[in-house]
Amino acid sequence: QVQLVESGGGLVQAGGSLRLSCAASGRTFSSYAMGWFRQAPGKEREFVATISRSAINTDYTDSVKGRFTISRDNAKNTVYLQMNSLKPEDTAVYYCAGSRSQDISAMLYNYLYWGQGTQVTVSS
Repeated sequence: QVQLVESGGGLVQAGGSLRLSCAASGRTFSSYAMGWFRQAPGKEREFVATISRSAINTDYTDSVKGRFTISRDNAKNTVYLQMNSLKPEDTAVYYCAGSRSQDISAMLYNYLYWGQGTQVTVSS
């Protein structure tokens, strides 16, 4: 059974920073790409960032490029999302996801495993 547990969400003022963590267990973490998605109230879940199994390749949605950084520590079975210069439009529930493959992907259907989500609220 694969488990993904996110942490690090909270309330922050615009311009502030948060670091999300996702601890994985139940399969060989280092063999698969990982991703972060988010879902705002009344909206569909959307791609935020992805990282390949070796951390060589990353990709981001345009709205977070230059502000968010995805990273992973395979020794700790953990993936991170450093979020800087936060904006009110970043407010959402953020989900960690485990891919079915080694390579990066922005497509939701490529992800087999999902965490329970962590709330990020950015006040103006």
